[in-house]
Amino acid sequence: MAAEEEAVELEARAGGDQVLLERLVQRRVDGEPLAWVTGSTCFAGRRILVRPGVYVPRAQSELLVARALLRLPPDGCAVDLCTGSGAVAVALAHARPGATVVGTELDPAACACARDNGVTVYPGDLTEPLPAALVGSVDLVTAVAPYVPTGALCLLPRDSRDHEPLIALDGGREGVGVLSRVIAQAARLLRLGGWLVVELGGDEADRVGGLLGSHGYRQVRTSCDEDGDVRCLEAQLEARR
Repeated sequence: MAAEEEAVELEARAGGDQVLLERLVQRRVDGEPLAWVTGSTCFAGRRILVRPGVYVPRAQSELLVARALLRLPPDGCAVDLCTGSGAVAVALAHARPGATVVGTELDPAACACARDNGVTVYPGDLTEPLPAALVGSVDLVTAVAPYVPTGALCLLPRDSRDHEPLIALDGGREGVGVLSRVIAQAARLLRLGGWLVVELGGDEADRVGGLLGSHGYRQVRTSCDEDGDVRCLEAQLEARR
């Protein structure tokens, strides 16, 4: 976001209170993410509350939402793993009001934030906290799991590197530590013919290709962002393993 746009956001949050505006500006100068300072961000056309300490949803994840909506029936069931603030779940539920959309999240602060955004969220690690009734019946599983390789964390922008929770960023040595677990566990949740749609980066689609096949996924495809970088992977579950 350009500095001029940030200024508009900060002034709107201050509501004419000059003292408050100065405090907000100082927090931003100190490196806090803008969404923490203003209390919210716009994602997929919706205003999402973002509390300090919670991963800030990125505009790049709107690509995942667009692809996921192609896979979610109007009356279907979707589970958003690593839901964070609940931004993806909110976007899916808004676009498919007849569908059931729930999330899971390990971080307590993010769980609370997702609930504030109206998301039904189960606290715990990936699929572990979900009701047994969902196993084998879900139409869509989405995830913006942490996928930054550990060695690349130092290259992130200052507000992310110094402030956002490591648990939401660190994908392990090759960036696919959590993503690999998402792929494996989602295969238990999905019905045959259901879809997994995840965000990733770099060459991570190649790294998880064999894993997808071993868990019964087919129809694998990737989508690129505006810069031409692979950002989203979707795969259909066609067999139980």
